[in-house]
Amino acid sequence: MRRRLIQSTLAVVLVVIAVFGVSLVIVETRTISSTAQERVDSEAIRLASIVDSRLIATGAVTADVLREQVPAERYAVIRIPGEKPIEIGTKPSGDTISATRTGEQKETVTVQEPRSVVTREVWRTLLIIAAVALLAVVAAVLLAVRQANRLASPLTDLAETAERLGSGDPRPRHKRYGVPELDRVADVLDGSAERIARMLTAERRLAADASHQLRTPLTALSMRLEEITLTDDPHTVKEEATIALAQVERLTDVVERLLTNSRDPRTGSAVTFDLDEVIQQQLAEWRPAYRSVGRAIVSSGKRHLHAVGTPGAVAQVLAALIENSLMHGGGTVALRTRVTGNQAVVEVTDEGPGVPADLGARIFERAISGRNSTGIGLAVARDLAEADGGRLEMLQAAPPVFGLFLSRTATEKSGAGESEPTVR
Repeated sequence: MRRRLIQSTLAVVLVVIAVFGVSLVIVETRTISSTAQERVDSEAIRLASIVDSRLIATGAVTADVLREQVPAERYAVIRIPGEKPIEIGTKPSGDTISATRTGEQKETVTVQEPRSVVTREVWRTLLIIAAVALLAVVAAVLLAVRQANRLASPLTDLAETAERLGSGDPRPRHKRYGVPELDRVADVLDGSAERIARMLTAERRLAADASHQLRTPLTALSMRLEEITLTDDPHTVKEEATIALAQVERLTDVVERLLTNSRDPRTGSAVTFDLDEVIQQQLAEWRPAYRSVGRAIVSSGKRHLHAVGTPGAVAQVLAALIENSLMHGGGTVALRTRVTGNQAVVEVTDEGPGVPADLGARIFERAISGRNSTGIGLAVARDLAEADGGRLEMLQAAPPVFGLFLSRTATEKSGAGESEPTVR
């Protein structure tokens, strides 16, 4: 591209020089020739007037008197009737420029100048024009090189940016070049880089969320299947198989919810559901894990609450809180339901040391964890709660109390009241 720009600019300059230079040479040659002829004519008129004045004053004219009046490069002949011609200077050989004038005393004055004088002036003018043309060519080449670099360098940068995008580096450069067309291309590439970065982030986030959210259901399902393989009681096998099928359905719901949330976190299928059923489901699912470590999980609070949301998403949020208590907490884990205003609240607490003071509200940020865990469980839980129109908050740091706030229906079953804690 640089070579083509330089060649095209140089070609344009050469064409301009050829057109205007030749015209200028022709005009200057004619002007110099006309000026030389006018100069010789003027010299002949001037000598004729001098001869006239001498003849009138003294009646005689000598070569010594006129020699100082004729420049060295010219030749003059004065012919006075009845007298010998007077020659001043050296008669030129070859082509000459001449002029003859007749005075008032009938004398004739002829002035000649070698045409070589005109030729020298023409060549001097040609050299000046050639020098100017050469300077114009040099300036055009320098300008073309500068302009080519100005245009080619941004294109090289844009090509490198496109190559980086293709190789998986979506960082935008935010570099502009002062050329509207190139800046437009840079804007498009930066916008594409930002979109690709968001897509890659979403894909990585989906993979991390899926790994975290599927780990617990798969572990629970594996435990159910192990119990089936270790028993010969058909009734127990049927019961465990039924629970395993329910867990498979919940696992499918987890996958669908993750995929939906990755496309648009605001997309959901909120319905009115029985909060007790979701809580009992989670208690049954987590019972084996808590028993294996010698801990208990209980539920208490207001019964027969109906909340508005997605049961699968609420189950995932509660599962994240229960798993968090299993991994980081201690003692008995309690799920308590209550009502505040037009919201149903599920509180999850345990008897552990609680959330470290240095974490505080950052506990819901991704990659923030008090121990060697992924640090995304609570972040995913909060996202799921907000996608359902609810919210997840840490109500107390020590002992830890997390509250899931959900919208509830306007009418609840009458007679619903507090119940005693139930150990699961």
